[in-house]
Amino acid sequence: MHTRIQWLSKIMTSKEGERLEFKEAKNRYDFEELVKYCAAFANEGGGLFVLGVTDKMPRKIVGTEAFLSSEKTKASLIERLSLRIEIEEIINPDGRVLVFHVPSRPLGVPIPYKGAYWMRGGESLIPMTLDQIKRIISEAEPDSSAEICHTASIEDLDMAAIEDFRRRWLKKSQNPSIETLSVKQLLMDAELLVDGHLTNAALILCHRRYSMNPSCFFSGPSESCRL
Repeated sequence: MHTRIQWLSKIMTSKEGERLEFKEAKNRYDFEELVKYCAAFANEGGGLFVLGVTDKMPRKIVGTEAFLSSEKTKASLIERLSLRIEIEEIINPDGRVLVFHVPSRPLGVPIPYKGAYWMRGGESLIPMTLDQIKRIISEAEPDSSAEICHTASIEDLDMAAIEDFRRRWLKKSQNPSIETLSVKQLLMDAELLVDGHLTNAALILCHRRYSMNPSCFFSGPSESCRL
């Protein structure tokens, strides 16, 4: 427990934001508000919601009597959000502190509650915009650039384009070993060549304008190398 008190003291010096929130909640805290905060944290990648600590700097522990049954509260949160939120109780001389460890939402799945997808907006909670919801949903869409094109080969690539890619990667990474890699190893290290087959990304970056294998661009929906 001593190490957790030290951990709590450390996070109390951190700035509140999308991943961290403190509330005094000395006597109680509204459960519906708790659920909304947990949904907002999940929608923004997960975070910590702390009760029993002042939100203004310098923060101090005031203790909380809210949610005395952690297991019951945890079960209710799972029922509302379909997320497993861990609740940690830290007892120190200044009082009882509750820390809600909120995981990130699943990939491509925004978490709704009470008819909205919540997020942090300054010190308040606000509904996500339609564009933000669309961006989350699009995360689950397949990345066609990483798909394999079985009908293409290294001979379909433009060596000048490959060397241009090499120079750009060398400049960005500052890794001198890139300069001496064979073309095949360069493509493999960049994940443009997977199990001996080119990806669509390799064809987009380095294809020959006139000798490009057309089936990778014009094949039907069932082909594995469509763009």
